[in-house]
Amino acid sequence: MTHLSYDRYCSEVVTQTTLLREAIRGADLTATVPTCPEWTLAQLLLHVGQAHRYAEGLVRTRTTSFTPTDIGAAPTPGPGDPALDADAAAFGAWLAEGAETLVETLRASGPDTGVWTFGPRQNADFWARRMTHETVIHRADAEATTGVEFTVAPEIAADCLDEWLQIVSSPMAMEYNPAYKELLGPGRTLHLHATDTAPELEAEWFVDYSGERIEWRRAHEKAAVVVRGPLTDVLSVFYRRQSPADGRVEVLGDRELLEFWLERARF
Repeated sequence: MTHLSYDRYCSEVVTQTTLLREAIRGADLTATVPTCPEWTLAQLLLHVGQAHRYAEGLVRTRTTSFTPTDIGAAPTPGPGDPALDADAAAFGAWLAEGAETLVETLRASGPDTGVWTFGPRQNADFWARRMTHETVIHRADAEATTGVEFTVAPEIAADCLDEWLQIVSSPMAMEYNPAYKELLGPGRTLHLHATDTAPELEAEWFVDYSGERIEWRRAHEKAAVVVRGPLTDVLSVFYRRQSPADGRVEVLGDRELLEFWLERARF
């Protein structure tokens, strides 16, 4: 199990943004996003573009300590903000600009440039990976809104699951979000099993949250609850973009324990 290359992450930021732009072509931006019902499609797109600009600002300025200000990010719009009245074409161009600028900055800096992050790796590589998967998951949200089927390359989907597990299991995340601590308890284990991938991808995960911290590994092991199905669907369920009740994955064992995880492991 290894991360994807820095160059691949940089390329994927642009690729995933392009797919996102295609998904919203001609869309009604006032539509509610079914997987994020607190947002309209316009608000979702603003979130993605602002995330790209925020990460770009951190890397460009070599910020090494946390600051609550949105370095390099556009102002967050509220109700009635003119930014929410932009059409899909304008949003598409704005998203492309943000993604391309981010990638230019990432490539110029290189993966080892020291930058503040909310993970164990304090470098630009973290942000290249984070913005890849930020864009992948919110592309899924946009496609759920516009009726486009969500698909993603297996190696990207697997790395997206790895990253989420690394984030939710980190001590920093535990301190930031008390709900993660509620996950812990005796006998609580979870197994994710992709059924449609090549063996060399090793697309199985064992998550153990029965002790004092969340631990995980790529492995085929018995667990209290198992989620089996196509990798894209496993990813969508684990990110709360698809309900296990939809029937696209098989849930074996303690279904309530899965619901307990999904309710608290929000990201």
